[in-house]
Amino acid sequence: MDPLHEDDLAEPGVLDPSLHARRARLPEAAVLCFFPEVVAGFVEAGARRLTRLSSERESVVWEIEVDGRPVAVVHPGIGAPLAAMTLEELIAMGARRVVAVGGAGVLVPDLVMGHAVVVGSALRDEGTSAHYLLPGRVVDADPYGVEVLQRTLDAAGLPHVTGRTWTTDAVYRETRARVERRRAEGCVTVDMEASAFIAVARFRGVRFAQVLLAADSLAGPEWDARGWTTARSARAGLTSAAARAALDL
Repeated sequence: MDPLHEDDLAEPGVLDPSLHARRARLPEAAVLCFFPEVVAGFVEAGARRLTRLSSERESVVWEIEVDGRPVAVVHPGIGAPLAAMTLEELIAMGARRVVAVGGAGVLVPDLVMGHAVVVGSALRDEGTSAHYLLPGRVVDADPYGVEVLQRTLDAAGLPHVTGRTWTTDAVYRETRARVERRRAEGCVTVDMEASAFIAVARFRGVRFAQVLLAADSLAGPEWDARGWTTARSARAGLTSAAARAALDL
């Protein structure tokens, strides 16, 4: 049997995240922020250091205040396995309402750079989610999380759409044929973590939502970076909205 189709979801893992999570107790609201300069900006503005995550990572969890309320912020690392590991440890330390915010490649030409995309569902082209959910092609996001993000983005005046993202482990194997197939299946973006995040949150019973910044483009015949890493105002604004959504989840 294919290992990704083995069903032992009811059995606990030999390693429990609580064994590796630090003793720090985190705020219930947390943001997984993929924008390093935004996290650095929080630190420069006086964010409080809460803890460092396990293993050989130098991922520090910081605490910021939004409207006088605490929110934990951390860069989760790139790719489904590491990002899922980060989410697991945040949950073990007390996070219960989590919003992820980061960039994603766009698969459709009408998504302009900087537009916000609320993840409504994710196509599971990665291996991590199979260890949290039974096999399936698509996983739906928590409808309540989607609603909260939509409402928060509306209040912030940030244009947004809600759609399906294609989550893949192999950024350099996004072939043209596969892009076309994913677009035909309704995917508007491509990322590396969303389906795993949804699976972990569902397995652990916590609230989760994700918003993506429309970044580089795979919609045309050639890849177009579109200078998305320089869109610092959009990245910061989307992170602020994510923090408020985490408080409201």
